[in-house]
Amino acid sequence: MRDHPTQTPRSGHAEQHVGHAHHSTLERHCDVAVIGGSAAGLAAALQISRQRRGVIVVDDGTPRNAPAAHMHGFLGHEGIAPGELRVAGREEVRRHGGEVLSGRVVGVHRRDDGRFRLDLTGGHALVARRVLAATGLSDELPAIDGVAEGWGRGVIHCPFCHGFEVRDQRLVQIVTHPWGLHPAPLFRHLTDRLTVVLHDPAGLDEGAVEALAASGVTVERGEVRRVRTGPDGAVSAVELGDDRVLEADAVVVGPRFRARAGVLSGVGLAATPHPTGAGDVLTVDPRGETAVPGVYAAGNITDPSLQVLPSAAQGSQVGAMISFSLAEEDLRAAVRHSGEEADWDQRYGGRDRVWSANPNGTLVHEVTALPPGRALDVGTGEGADALWLAEHGWKVTATDISGNALERVRAEAGRRGLDVTLVRGDANDPAPFGTETFDLVSLQYGSFKRTPDQRGLRNLLAAVASGGTLLVVHHDLTPLREPADVATQTRMYDPEAFVGVDEVAAALTADPGTWQVEIHETRPRPPGAASTHHVSDVVLRATRRAVV
Repeated sequence: MRDHPTQTPRSGHAEQHVGHAHHSTLERHCDVAVIGGSAAGLAAALQISRQRRGVIVVDDGTPRNAPAAHMHGFLGHEGIAPGELRVAGREEVRRHGGEVLSGRVVGVHRRDDGRFRLDLTGGHALVARRVLAATGLSDELPAIDGVAEGWGRGVIHCPFCHGFEVRDQRLVQIVTHPWGLHPAPLFRHLTDRLTVVLHDPAGLDEGAVEALAASGVTVERGEVRRVRTGPDGAVSAVELGDDRVLEADAVVVGPRFRARAGVLSGVGLAATPHPTGAGDVLTVDPRGETAVPGVYAAGNITDPSLQVLPSAAQGSQVGAMISFSLAEEDLRAAVRHSGEEADWDQRYGGRDRVWSANPNGTLVHEVTALPPGRALDVGTGEGADALWLAEHGWKVTATDISGNALERVRAEAGRRGLDVTLVRGDANDPAPFGTETFDLVSLQYGSFKRTPDQRGLRNLLAAVASGGTLLVVHHDLTPLREPADVATQTRMYDPEAFVGVDEVAAALTADPGTWQVEIHETRPRPPGAASTHHVSDVVLRATRRAVV
């Protein structure tokens, strides 16, 4: 049954509590867990999800390029805001069956069975066959007043990311470590008004300094006190420790960098020094795999020089390598593994009941007046709706992706002496409900993954017989659109990855010659659930017009 609000809706299944202050701890299973949802992580997730693997991305919303208003050098996306790319990438991942969760991974450990457990904020966990770290790196800025405040705007570091935008302007480059001098020749080419300040000359290549000076670049030696800004907040000057002031339109600072790899310490991984001496990275082989088999990495965590485009490209390539590794493992085992089935089978694999034994009150209310006929219960869970329909004279077919769930339905139907046809499958299968059509098709608190061709939605609608009724009941997901505090809680359900009730309603209203929508409204949830907190429901009821 699907009215206990502690589980997640997936693939025609019953759904998780989406409510307010109450949080139940969940353990979900997938093929691949991706830590970090920026360019590299999303590109990898897209590759893997297109291989029909179960992919869950956990993103805490802290990308390296968050301070930047625009990103540059990404062919076809030049000048767009970084957030726009992430929004588009998330939509593409979700459209192919992947999920993106707002949350934070706090630890990774290998289990005895070889899989990996990812501990999440809120006490939740993911169990995955493979892990991809796309967590990026942290820039460590020098302790100079004004640098952090202007970072990503008037204070820049990369001639490829921002150089064209500051061409021909007054640039002051502050060198705080030996590698900080590296981009100076590029900035010299972008403007003839470059001044290099050797804030910390220790370890510098004096030959390179002399070459810059000989080429006409002004070189100053001395500490920088602060970066000045004007009334509009824009950089105006650099103030030196000896009280001299260098006018500037922008400031260049090369930060040190630290790979965000601490979350992987539980599997024995740590960052290693970068050859430049300016920071550290996580070392990977040409396939993107770390020294721990099954743990991969992509993006800036492996290479600080990668802009957004090469980060995405590397993520895509590593995603392909992960897909190969899973396929080869399954080939050796002679199985076609489904992350979706595994997730739900483990959910129903325990001894305790997952949902309450009550039929959904909305189903009872909407169906009682209908004459019994052929009914299809999509995502039946433990079957309370299907069993109630059978008790009231309906000839019932119940489907679910979980064999363990169907065994529970089979046992309870046998105990009650009820005849229910059970079909294991997913709404996105080629023919999940056979060739028969039904007088009632019920989807109660269930969902199925999106696909670009809307296969699952088309299958659902095609199952309704001429003159038959489609009844879809889903939680009102408004609470999930509120921002999450990822430091304390991970949201274990991504509603945007599933076909929702409003999307079903849109398909019906777009075809008024076939469908008559009778109800599409939000109501208080009827009594009977295992919990007592309030959750509102969205109810959709429609009739397929009879063929004359």
